[in-house]
Amino acid sequence: MKSIVRDMSLAPEGHLKIDWVKEHMPVLNRIREDFETTQPFKGLKVAICLHLEAKTAYLAKVVKAGGADVYIAGSNPLSTQDDVCAALVEDGITVFAKHRPDPEEFKQHLIMALEVEPDLIIDDGGDFTTLLHSERPDLIKNIRGGCEETTTGVIRDKALENSGDLPFPMIAVNDGYCKHLFDNRYGTGQSVWDSINRTTNLVVAGKTVVVVGYGWCGRGVAMRAKGLGAKVIVTEVDSIKAIEAIWMALK
Repeated sequence: MKSIVRDMSLAPEGHLKIDWVKEHMPVLNRIREDFETTQPFKGLKVAICLHLEAKTAYLAKVVKAGGADVYIAGSNPLSTQDDVCAALVEDGITVFAKHRPDPEEFKQHLIMALEVEPDLIIDDGGDFTTLLHSERPDLIKNIRGGCEETTTGVIRDKALENSGDLPFPMIAVNDGYCKHLFDNRYGTGQSVWDSINRTTNLVVAGKTVVVVGYGWCGRGVAMRAKGLGAKVIVTEVDSIKAIEAIWMALK
């Protein structure tokens, strides 16, 4: 199946981004070394639905290094980077994604990734599993299982499981302690402020920041806000988490 991307001439810039993040992802590099030797996915098709940017692009390349035929679609129409998509196509990965597609085109890209009849899926937000359950059960037959990275997706998958409708095993990556500790606390905590600073061009120091909820993402956002010099207010309905927030604020 032919890739669908916006502009293949953007590939050189995409390669620069992917090559840069490769130098800063030591864990994936170690996994890639192992995959290249063991070939755990040899002969398998893997369909991926993720925010399509440099870091996830490198993940897709690592899966391919393990022997898989990789097909990837974006999980968010606004986070897809067209240059990264073009670079992945040149690296032998089939891509169905564009930045800012209309809703129907976005959905069609997801369906196209599933129409390859994958053996495994990597999902974000439960988009793949929901589509397979609600609209395209004919594409389920080859799927052995998959993994889900987000809170939203895990909730959707658990709802299907509880109703007896989850058609294959799914690993709830978001429930993993290391996922909370590193991605939610440090990754989200950092990227939230990167986005706010780029969008507003405001200095955070001296301002009052209200963080709603002190889960793992809230912890990270509050920690970064404090580090940037803000007065941080946390709202939280769980008394234990609220006490933790006060303790962290007093450190």
